Amino acid sequence: MLTRTLTLTAVIALAGAFACSDDDPAPPAKDSGTVQDQAISDSAPAADQGPAPDSGPAPDGAPASDLSTKAATYAEAFPKLKFKLPLALLHAGDGSGRLFVVEQHGRVLVFPNDPKVASFKEFLNLAPTGKLDIKGWEEGLLGLAFHPKYKTNGLFYVNYTATKPDRTVIARYKVSSSDKDKADATSEKQILTFKQPYDNHNGGDLQFGPDGMLYIAVGDGGAGGDPHDHGQNRATLLGSILRIDVDKPASGKQYGIPKDNPFAGNTKGYAQEIWAYGLRNPWRMAFDSLTGKLWTGDVGQNTWEEIDLIVKGGNYGWRVWEGKHCHEPPKNCPKAGFIMPVWDYSYSGPQSVTGGYVYRGKAVPSLVGAYVYADFISGKVYRLDHDPKKGTSKNALLFDTKEEISSFGQDPAGELYFTAFNGKIYKIK
Repeated sequence: MLTRTLTLTAVIALAGAFACSDDDPAPPAKDSGTVQDQAISDSAPAADQGPAPDSGPAPDGAPASDLSTKAATYAEAFPKLKFKLPLALLHAGDGSGRLFVVEQHGRVLVFPNDPKVASFKEFLNLAPTGKLDIKGWEEGLLGLAFHPKYKTNGLFYVNYTATKPDRTVIARYKVSSSDKDKADATSEKQILTFKQPYDNHNGGDLQFGPDGMLYIAVGDGGAGGDPHDHGQNRATLLGSILRIDVDKPASGKQYGIPKDNPFAGNTKGYAQEIWAYGLRNPWRMAFDSLTGKLWTGDVGQNTWEEIDLIVKGGNYGWRVWEGKHCHEPPKNCPKAGFIMPVWDYSYSGPQSVTGGYVYRGKAVPSLVGAYVYADFISGKVYRLDHDPKKGTSKNALLFDTKEEISSFGQDPAGELYFTAFNGKIYKIK
């Protein structure tokens, strides 16, 4: 186990920063959302429930399990480039091969995928607009997704925190008609907004699924221990993965509710945008490009970090469960209706999982089919091999970077990169 001395900034700067203690008093809450919170007692719709949980400690094992491999390593991908608090790396899917990096304080930068590249261009900058709320360490520009038809329509979406009132904003922008490396900063259309009661646990990731729908990762609203029980409240958008149709707006909104969403058309007051719920702070999600399965890392409270396979209508347990372990109540928590993570892990110190990708590239054949993820605090990168038929998982340490790893990303060839708070981008090879 790696022991590190961290500054306060390093510990909490990430939007998925490690868990605060329930012993810390929660600050006064603001209005917790656009949908009124209420107690929900009935069970979720039918979903793959996964292996039955235990009521006591039953870990899959610490990250440094007996499955070991030396087949993968890493190196700086672009030695001449340096970024400020990079939180995402992705490509536009437009055939250009360009890469985009999201910085937490509002910039999106673009550059060619060339290890010799010496400069980048500013694609978008939200900081000068005054829209961005960055007063909290887990706030800022948190996510970016390009429309599946970006090559022809030029549309992309961002997830950022705003103030007055404190809220999450999902907004659409369009690329400039005269410069492919520049967004039209005046083209913003806010698609979805919802209030945030605190300044942490905002989630923030955006991903278009193979179905063309936009998936949005949303944390439980913050403080510590989910004091308003948002995770189990389907009347709020908080603590969930949302799924919306940005191409078919309806009912006076800038988006539509897909008819196959689990709560579409319900009469119980549940938020129809919800695809799955019971999450604390999902930090980075990704679809397996081969199977279409949705993976996410969910940051734990005090002890357990978890990796989840997200399914329609799934309830992932928070705040009843933390990983595969009781949280509230601390013993003999109910088992029915909850989906356990495919993996959970614990250290005897701070930790914060950074979700990654199932590797489908060609550079590292031994990694194909493995889910690659990291821990922000320790800087270690792991592979997780999951057998869906047996319901078993094996975990192995790939390498120890000793860096604060904030996110993973892929290039058009499916090769895997990760971003770190030292300002560098690394490539797995």
